[in-house]
Amino acid sequence: KDVKDVVDFAMSEYGKLDIMFNNAGIIPGISNPSIMDTSKAEFEEVIGVNLIGPFLGTKHAARVMVPAHQGSIITTASVSAILGGAGPYPYTTSKHGVLGLLRNAAVELGRHGIRVNCISPYVIPTPLTKKVLNVEKDEEFDVKFFSNIK
Repeated sequence: KDVKDVVDFAMSEYGKLDIMFNNAGIIPGISNPSIMDTSKAEFEEVIGVNLIGPFLGTKHAARVMVPAHQGSIITTASVSAILGGAGPYPYTTSKHGVLGLLRNAAVELGRHGIRVNCISPYVIPTPLTKKVLNVEKDEEFDVKFFSNIK
């Protein structure tokens, strides 16, 4: 309902929706990466935010973009969408789902002049990433993740 309300507000305020950026995400479970330690509740919570959120954003953006025959829907996935072992099970599963969702949406909505793109960044030193990886400073992050690049 919240996503629908935001799209409806944009339409009433501006008369159109040019861009939808689905960028919400959570990464719990980094300290317990084993599937044996992953609870169903944790799995469902991550799927709810990381996959159902972009589904709803894409759905409601498409609802108003299709009649206009234009628009752009961008969703953040992750390197975890294409690599196994790059994150905890719930996170990796959710990002695989995002990639599939956006591939399907690109085929359907592209016919209506709507661009659908998914960005899949590698590890970027955001506050969330630093917290999850227990890294305090950018220099520590750089050494930990980029020291072997030639």
